[in-house]
Amino acid sequence: MAVLSIQSHVVFGYAGNTAAVFPLQRLGREVWAINTVEFSNHTGYGSWRGKVLGAELAAELVIGLEERGVLNRCEAVLSGYLGDAAVARAIVDAVKKVRKESPNALYCCDPVMGDIGRGFYVKPDIPEIFKKELIPLADIVCPNQFELEALTGANTETIDNAIKAINTLHEAGPSIVLVTSFKEKDGELSMLASDKNSLYKITTPELPLGYGVAGTGDMTASVFLSRYLETKNLEKTLELCTASVFSILKESYGAVSNKEGSLIELKIIDAQQQLVSPSHSFKAEKIKS
Repeated sequence: MAVLSIQSHVVFGYAGNTAAVFPLQRLGREVWAINTVEFSNHTGYGSWRGKVLGAELAAELVIGLEERGVLNRCEAVLSGYLGDAAVARAIVDAVKKVRKESPNALYCCDPVMGDIGRGFYVKPDIPEIFKKELIPLADIVCPNQFELEALTGANTETIDNAIKAINTLHEAGPSIVLVTSFKEKDGELSMLASDKNSLYKITTPELPLGYGVAGTGDMTASVFLSRYLETKNLEKTLELCTASVFSILKESYGAVSNKEGSLIELKIIDAQQQLVSPSHSFKAEKIKS
């Protein structure tokens, strides 16, 4: 069985498919990657080369898979950053084509829009496209705290408000909501995972990563999806995902010599064993049932 991953791609560093494909593969998934953007590096560097590949190419590649008669082997679709509205429509069509041939296939939507400290870094129409077209189609949605607020209009400074925002997302369609970063107090970060019936939280030390590391959300969504496909258990999936993500981030931070002035890149290849057997482990706390 395979995962169809429709995302951006960078030549150097990790973002989009570059951050998602290898973790899926290392965890035993066959991956069909469709790149919507081909850049030399992620945009956090301030300059880059390359271009948006566009929706037409993505749609054509999905048609090619359809013609090969292999979509019935697809167990999940994963999507992330949207260059424009047309790419969203191509993803909608891809999900519908996959579900026609593989009715139990999951759609995991990572609603990449922005982050605390950076604000939005997508085109102005993208948030509404996520709200109206992709989120209602998704089985799993993986926003960070900033994106959770953008999708629901809620203030999530408290855990109670975050839970209300998560329930709002459930009402929009997804049966599983993963909040990839939630901050209640300095020095700590949490992940929240809900399946409508139960909600779990895991808190880890906050690493001094500034505004974060590009590709972390893409990697997190891919690891969560793979582990959920494996376990079908929300609590176990959250524990495994958190352990791997934290362990890779810690190794990535530790590998940087100039921690004050350098952008930190994920060390997914060097730290790949952390995907399979993480050095750190965390226990999920059930906060709603």
